[in-house]
Amino acid sequence: MYELNSLLREYDRARAYTDDLWRDLTPDEVTWRPHEDSSAIGWHLGHQAHVAHFMIRNLTAAEPSPDPELDGLMDSANPEKFRGALPTVERLTAFRDTVAERVHTRIGDIAAGRVGAPDQLTVVGSHLLLALINHEYQHDQWISEVRADALGHPLPPDPTADRLTRVDGYLVLDPYDGGEMAGRH
Repeated sequence: MYELNSLLREYDRARAYTDDLWRDLTPDEVTWRPHEDSSAIGWHLGHQAHVAHFMIRNLTAAEPSPDPELDGLMDSANPEKFRGALPTVERLTAFRDTVAERVHTRIGDIAAGRVGAPDQLTVVGSHLLLALINHEYQHDQWISEVRADALGHPLPPDPTADRLTRVDGYLVLDPYDGGEMAGRH
């Protein structure tokens, strides 16, 4: 299993890949929806950050949302047809960056033992980060489909890392070296 600082680097790698998928697009392309029952790239960007904040907040450190107005919109329980009124790309970027800073701060505190129950939170933090990384890549797949199929932009190369592979077409960080999933691809 990965240690926390290694997982933070993988989290950054996943976020950097997300940035490769959208940073060269126009604001109109980021907020464009192929149809009513699909989500714009911008929704996925906000949702990735929303889930990261929600998990950090609820599993490791109670703290307020960096942008409470986005919480309902970026929740996947919100039906796709109601995901159209997106904030600006600048606001989405600030939200993503703030959440990533909070993830780093909290997981850094856990890794350094600056929390109550540091061993227990290390276990929680490891699983939490693995889930956040794979959630980031999950939505990257959907972002890439809109980018390539609907908008006609080429895709950047996949990131490379030990134990990063594709499962069912999705990038997945497999925490187990040569584990059961490794034999399935």
